[in-house]
Amino acid sequence: MKLPELHIGDLTARLPIVQGGMGVGISLSGLAGAVAAAGGVGTISGVQIGFREPDFEKDPVVANLRAIGKELQKARERSPHGIIGFNFMSVMKNYALYVREAVRCGADFIVSGAGLPFSLPELTKGSTVKILPIVSSARACRLIVGKWLRQGRLPDAVVVEGPLAGGHLGFKYQDMVQNTYPALEDCVAEVRAYLDTVESEHHVSIPVIAGGGLAAHEDVCRMLSLGAAGVQLGTRFVATEECDACPAFKQAYLNACEEDIRIIKSPVGLAARAISNPFLQMAEEQGRIPPARCYGCMEACSPAETKYCISGALFDAANDGSGLIFCGAGAAKLHELTTVPRLLAELSG
Repeated sequence: MKLPELHIGDLTARLPIVQGGMGVGISLSGLAGAVAAAGGVGTISGVQIGFREPDFEKDPVVANLRAIGKELQKARERSPHGIIGFNFMSVMKNYALYVREAVRCGADFIVSGAGLPFSLPELTKGSTVKILPIVSSARACRLIVGKWLRQGRLPDAVVVEGPLAGGHLGFKYQDMVQNTYPALEDCVAEVRAYLDTVESEHHVSIPVIAGGGLAAHEDVCRMLSLGAAGVQLGTRFVATEECDACPAFKQAYLNACEEDIRIIKSPVGLAARAISNPFLQMAEEQGRIPPARCYGCMEACSPAETKYCISGALFDAANDGSGLIFCGAGAAKLHELTTVPRLLAELSG
């Protein structure tokens, strides 16, 4: 099957393949720029994006704001005409500041999940930036669309993320550990059915982008046959030369077996998928690793009570592979590095 183009408003990608945002420091300008240059959609993770800036420890917010512009500029140098945007978690502190800075710097789109991004229309008002919520059910999609309509806006596309995705998940922890979650196919079908009614009522087009556990051309074709206009992948892109992750992080993916991939409850209270390693084992054995300092990253986090500092754990993973390593369900199937152009060619069939 020859893959169609992906249309998000007036943006057109040659391939209907979106590289998912992965933080901290996993999908920055290197990966996003390479994907966009090869015809896909590149996503820079905005989560603690400035963690390698020299003044980050002193003022994380200023460092993050500066890094948003720097990473976008570097990605544009790799792909001047490609589609490049940002992923921001809606539970981040200073979410509004970061979104507005990405808009000011000229991002093509903002994709946002880990909560319901009700404020996204207001934060992007007056710009041409496309806004894409991440949902895992038609109920969540309905809530967002209702709130956005009251602000005179609709999603330019909707990312439907299923239970096999990496990082934070939109499903209850108990459902994940007991395998009582719905299939991605069912999530896509119900969201697509709901958006069909929205499209008919408002005379617009709102494409669905399906993600979570997709890894092969056959997966892409299956999602398109269910009504998705495109797919989102993260885990497969980690095992590429262009990925911004450190070599040890990539090697953790290549070394992982099925038993190493676990569902955890992250310090922000959400279910998440990660690779078991000495850090996770220590966190479980000790019950709590008191943070050395607070980076003020999450609205819901209490430094005096949190199990461990999620920012610090993700910094360690990004820098040397020793911290919290998020992954998708298919990480154990990766055994060697490839390049972004080769991966996109494989996914294209």
